[in-house]
Amino acid sequence: MVVDLFLYFTIYSFFGWLLETAYASVKQRKFINRGFLIGPFTPIYGFSAILIIISSKLIINIFGDYSKSSISLLMSIFVSTLFVTLLELITGYILEKSFNAKWWDYSEEPLNFKGYICLRFSLLWGILSFLLIHIVHPKIVNFVKVIPDAFKVFVAIFIFMYFIFDTYKSIENTLDLRKTIFDYSELPLAKYKEKILKYKRIFLAFPRLQNLNEEIKNRDVRSIINGGINKIKVKIKNRFQT
Repeated sequence: MVVDLFLYFTIYSFFGWLLETAYASVKQRKFINRGFLIGPFTPIYGFSAILIIISSKLIINIFGDYSKSSISLLMSIFVSTLFVTLLELITGYILEKSFNAKWWDYSEEPLNFKGYICLRFSLLWGILSFLLIHIVHPKIVNFVKVIPDAFKVFVAIFIFMYFIFDTYKSIENTLDLRKTIFDYSELPLAKYKEKILKYKRIFLAFPRLQNLNEEIKNRDVRSIINGGINKIKVKIKNRFQT
């Protein structure tokens, strides 16, 4: 059971990365690796899916099967939406307090709460919860069920070790980036720009972070990122012309 839940977490983390990356790539018209981790996983989707799966089972035990009780279905969607919205709120709050900047901002959306969450995306989570419960998860359960137990354990251990490594490196990079942003005055300008460009993926994945240090001369993140991208474009253009 624990192994199966972990595999579900992994699968939905990957699906979440695909969804976020596709959305960001279409919006910015270029490939954007959208995620906190280095690899193709967005854990907030994995945690959300597990919360939805567990809560839906508890609701079925209380109110009965969805096919026999519409109340059970409505309660499941409501509770799932509430859990996912709370998770998004907590994650957004922690990230903002860590960097003194919002990683995403719904302030322009109607009925938002301090830019962390909003009604439109909460309703979207509700729709996704419904699709997960009724369409996606039953197929995932059948897929995982046919995998031999011994192989499932092996895969789960391998992925778990990978998650530990990726999480460690991602947190290490994030803390280094935080130190670079807040202690910019202690770094030579060239070293500061080098570090900003090193973490370009994070700034492109979460564009609002490019507003950091925007009022500080020669330390404006957006200008450094755009300048680095322009240099790369010039190099590529020169190669094709020679």
